[in-house]
Amino acid sequence: MYIPKLNAMTDKAEIIGFMKQYSFATLITAQDNVPSASHLPFIIEEREDSIFLISHFAKANPQWEEITQNQVLVIFTEPHAYISPQHYDHELNVPTWNYLAVHAYGQGRLITEQVKAFAALETMINTYEAAYQTQWQQLPPDFKTKLLNRIVAFEIEITDLQAKKKLSRNKSSTEKQRIITALENSPHGVEKEIGQYMQKEYY
Repeated sequence: MYIPKLNAMTDKAEIIGFMKQYSFATLITAQDNVPSASHLPFIIEEREDSIFLISHFAKANPQWEEITQNQVLVIFTEPHAYISPQHYDHELNVPTWNYLAVHAYGQGRLITEQVKAFAALETMINTYEAAYQTQWQQLPPDFKTKLLNRIVAFEIEITDLQAKKKLSRNKSSTEKQRIITALENSPHGVEKEIGQYMQKEYY
């Protein structure tokens, strides 16, 4: 990812926090120079000094066959906002876009052991709807086994983490405040979030 030094996000805790908050991400693989992408929920797990991403494919999705062959890319991104030049002090300016994004590169590994695959599913349940765990535990074992046979669980060990935070850092305090005010008053949730990120970043 192209990251000007001014926009680099380097704090590891902040990056992981962003990935956890916007954990429905895009997994990209390539086979014979043809890219494939799937949109999946991820569990972000720290193990000592390493970071792992855990998720699963529907077995009918052929992309699962590609994740162990080459390096894969997972893109975490969500809040973004158009920034109008009307907020700037001078007319010699053009529109731009503010956003945050994390690109996680790594090596995929299939989770073929049934016990570990079930554990991955239960971790995802606990992460996204812990209250569902009670209902899940009451489901018939054969139903859960059939479900497991229809998916392919996997994990990715991250080898390179690139993060970008483009939030009008090169603008004056007055211009930033105008942008923040406009975004926080926006009727669109993603624009409000960018305004909140800017408010936290600068004030």
